[in-house]
Amino acid sequence: MIPNPYEQRRLWKYLLLAFAVVIASGSLLYTNYLVKNIARSERTRAQVWAQSMKQVLSSDDNDYLNYVFSVRDSLSVPAIVTDERGDFKFVRGLDSTKTYIPITASAGLKEKLPKYDIQYFRDQLESMKAQHEPIKINIFGNNYWLVYYKDSQLLSQLRVFPYIQLSVIAIFLLVAYTAFSSSRKSEQNKVWVGLAKETAHQLGTPISSLMAWIELMKEKFDAENDPLIAEMENDVRRLEIVADRFSKIGSRPVLDPHNVYDVVTDFVDYFKVRVSNKISFEVTGNTQLKADLNIPLFDWVLENLMKNAVNAIEGPGKISVEISGSKTKNQLYIDIKDTGKGIPKRKFETVFRPGYTTRKRGWGLGLSLTKRMVENYHNGHIFVKDSELGKGTTFRIVLKKVGQQELVTA
Repeated sequence: MIPNPYEQRRLWKYLLLAFAVVIASGSLLYTNYLVKNIARSERTRAQVWAQSMKQVLSSDDNDYLNYVFSVRDSLSVPAIVTDERGDFKFVRGLDSTKTYIPITASAGLKEKLPKYDIQYFRDQLESMKAQHEPIKINIFGNNYWLVYYKDSQLLSQLRVFPYIQLSVIAIFLLVAYTAFSSSRKSEQNKVWVGLAKETAHQLGTPISSLMAWIELMKEKFDAENDPLIAEMENDVRRLEIVADRFSKIGSRPVLDPHNVYDVVTDFVDYFKVRVSNKISFEVTGNTQLKADLNIPLFDWVLENLMKNAVNAIEGPGKISVEISGSKTKNQLYIDIKDTGKGIPKRKFETVFRPGYTTRKRGWGLGLSLTKRMVENYHNGHIFVKDSELGKGTTFRIVLKKVGQQELVTA
């Protein structure tokens, strides 16, 4: 069996998505590992700094104090020390440009003396409290100080770095994928249009030859009213319609007002003699409703839907078409119902995607093309109205009515 390219493409998309998830997860896990190690290191450094502060307060050995000061000054973790009442004692590593209240040009001489911005220190203290538990230093007796600290700038940046990195990568991939898909789709459309027009051109010669042979058979065998010759003529006309479809692919179809009941009946009359006689057909409903249609394309829509219905019926069955209009909206409805095997509800939208098929030799393009022809070319809508496993399916086509017609409730 020939592999379905749409299924293969979908499989590759899933594999690439899984690969991207693995890379993203690995990046987040490794960055989280680094963050924990750096956070642990900074906690240790803060504890050493706190101990150095305690030694400065309790030691009288000048040489030892010089060593302690050198250790203390080597630590750059932003920190604030308060007593047990919450009063500030020391600060370290804060932004010196924000520690003073800005002086205005109109301030007096006394007001021009630098003043600490207490609110800045309080905000920094609240930020530190939210990040880490304080380190307690016992000073004298029952008195103690609390050392609060926060992450270094490096650690803060490292925490958000993977998310920024993944966001940039995701945006880049999205833009690249969109551009690539658009370019590829445009190229594929050109290829398909060229192939379709060439197919129509190649069909022209044998169709003309068949038409000539039929005319010759009529003259030679005096078979002007022979029903077999009439059916052969119908098939040749059908081939002409198919060739005309392919020749017009890529161009905007011309829509003209047509009686929907007559269009559907004409196609059903042609189609039903070419399928099993175990399947019966019925067309009912309003016979006056009109819509703007392109007959060759709309016949293609009906053909795809009815072929699917025939394939869904195992043994004897029935395909019925009901045409109705809405009393409240300027719409008409074409319901195509079969007594086939049905469609699961979870597949109501999936059946219109390219590549979806339940047949071993199918490509899954029929309903996708049908949806495109109804919605893009006829400004309508198509969906699975109802389906029940083992009982059948109803597809509904919604089109805009034209002219003054009798309204029938859907």
